[in-house]
Amino acid sequence: MKDLLGLMGKAKEMQAKFQAMQDEIATLEATGQAGGGLVSVTLTGKFEMKALKIDPSLLKDDEVEILEDLLLAAHNDAKNKVEQVMQEKTKALTAGLPIPPGMKLPF
Repeated sequence: MKDLLGLMGKAKEMQAKFQAMQDEIATLEATGQAGGGLVSVTLTGKFEMKALKIDPSLLKDDEVEILEDLLLAAHNDAKNKVEQVMQEKTKALTAGLPIPPGMKLPF
């Protein structure tokens, strides 16, 4: 019976830590860049775009495709940075828990 109560207590503690981690990730911001900084995108921890900066030199009619490619690259760079921070925080939170490989948290 003590083991069950202890397990339930640890589950509640883990749930509280997980919620705190999710709240922290929600406030996270990451900026990705492309074209040597000509385009930058800032995403939140929820992958919402918060800022977009485009160097005026890219605003030419004949360079639309280049600009589109740079926007995608900057967005993907920022997304990868957010995901990396999320993985680091999740790994620290779940250290020692038997979680199957490839299982992503938060769900």
